[in-house]
Amino acid sequence: MKELNKRLVKFLCMGLCAGLISTAAAQETEAQKRGEEIAAQCVVCHGQQGNSTVPAFPKLAGQNEKYLLKQLKDMKKGLRPVPEMSAMLANLSDQNLNDLAIYYSKQAITLEGADPKLVELGEKLYRGGNLKTQVSACSACHGPQGKGMSAAGFPALSGQHANYTVAQLKAFRTAAREDQEGKKRENDPGSMMRSISKNLTDAEIIALSSYLSGLH
Repeated sequence: MKELNKRLVKFLCMGLCAGLISTAAAQETEAQKRGEEIAAQCVVCHGQQGNSTVPAFPKLAGQNEKYLLKQLKDMKKGLRPVPEMSAMLANLSDQNLNDLAIYYSKQAITLEGADPKLVELGEKLYRGGNLKTQVSACSACHGPQGKGMSAAGFPALSGQHANYTVAQLKAFRTAAREDQEGKKRENDPGSMMRSISKNLTDAEIIALSSYLSGLH
């Protein structure tokens, strides 16, 4: 009798788990559909399926859901000022933003090629950092293939436009240094990116950004 009860409990648990997984999958599918409808407004800047063809606008395809949702919320709240996005996000609810993040996270990013002349320096910085200037290796947080760490909210960098990455690294650096002028970006928890980019030179930023555009 005890063995029969154990089997019955196990069977019921398996059925419950299967049901929960099925429900979660269905909810995610619905969220993707809603996200795709909202993303129709974003195509002009961010391209089909989030693959922007304009180097100044980031590719959103394949970006980690948690990171993307945070950025959308930060932009809407003004914590990450992006004038081009203000009007677009003003009337979107948290549910809308969540659906967008899920949709884009499921799309495949298109890769680009890195400048062969910059690969050596870019890879050196990405994988080993620069001990002399106290620049940490990017791969520690963004992974060996640049896919990021979704659970920790660290973004994917693989395939991103080099021009866009250059602009972001310089914005982090400007926010970290008093001798720099220009656009500042300060919405990095714990000032992590500001601390890392603070000692990067322009040449290092360009090489690193180029390397990331082709990393996969």
